[in-house]
Amino acid sequence: MESTLFVKPGKVEITNIDKPSIQADDDAILHIVRACVCGSDLWAYRGLEDKEPNSENSGHEAIAIVDQVGKDITTVKPGDFVIAPFTHGCGHCAACRAGYEGSCQSHSDNFSSGYQAEYVRYQHAEWSLVKIPGQPEDYSDGMLNSLLSLADVMATGYHAARTANVKPGDTVVVVGDGAVGLCGVIASQMRGASRIIAMSRHEDRQKLATEFGATDIVAERGDEAVAKVMALTNGAGADAVLECVGSELSTDTAMKVARPGAIVGRVGLPHTPKTDLTNSFYGNLGIAGGPASVTTYDKSVLLKAVLDGEIHPGKVFTKRFSLDDIDDAYQAMAKREAIKSLVVVQK
Repeated sequence: MESTLFVKPGKVEITNIDKPSIQADDDAILHIVRACVCGSDLWAYRGLEDKEPNSENSGHEAIAIVDQVGKDITTVKPGDFVIAPFTHGCGHCAACRAGYEGSCQSHSDNFSSGYQAEYVRYQHAEWSLVKIPGQPEDYSDGMLNSLLSLADVMATGYHAARTANVKPGDTVVVVGDGAVGLCGVIASQMRGASRIIAMSRHEDRQKLATEFGATDIVAERGDEAVAKVMALTNGAGADAVLECVGSELSTDTAMKVARPGAIVGRVGLPHTPKTDLTNSFYGNLGIAGGPASVTTYDKSVLLKAVLDGEIHPGKVFTKRFSLDDIDDAYQAMAKREAIKSLVVVQK
């Protein structure tokens, strides 16, 4: 079967490997329908973090058809159409019961990789896979894209809003205009925010943020951006801040635009050598967030919202590629030609 190989910074390619097999009783083998490229995949691709040359790709988002299941799997069966969350919660540990399966305590192998491929082995599948009614052919192209977003970015945007405790009437600042930040705008609107300030320097992303519910756009960066937000909020700052990048600048900006007592919901994979928490202490700021509770949100609110047509997060996929063109999919995101690259595996 075909799978994506990380060759070196700036290059991934398709390689032929053996189809995965059941290795544990709670495994499922999935036949991928659609996958995609995540902003977090680009850290190694851009050479900004170490990754072993000629290793499995880090792709971790997919919708799929169940191909095989281990003997302990009772919740899905071969032929089912499913969302494959990038987290693999057990559903019964203290973390999962509290709705934080991104930090599941039952096992260490909690995160997906290798999903830019024809088939994948999905571990700990009993609770974490999310069934989609019907089959792929029952859905429009746009709906399939929105369902794919529920494997990571829409749930991660929602996690930022939940951990920042976005409430009805709040003023929210979203730092980051990638797919997660844009989904954070959707999530803030879902949770009742009355004002959503999106930080974005790119016209196409600004337009999509506005379509998703942003009321204000801040194109500046750094101290200029902080000054603009403070002016927009009459010097008060935001009631909640969603940090959706993970860089030192984005983290610093997020904490500076929060009003005293606000919570910063951090879901950008941290790439900061250190974070000075002195100012957050004097500002009584809460710092929360981490890996998203994908299964929890999909089952409780997001899948229904997509199926009912209430939200359309699939619009973050702005370029489409076949699996054979996977390096072009990475290049499109690395060059900011795509907000998020869609990879069609099964036609």
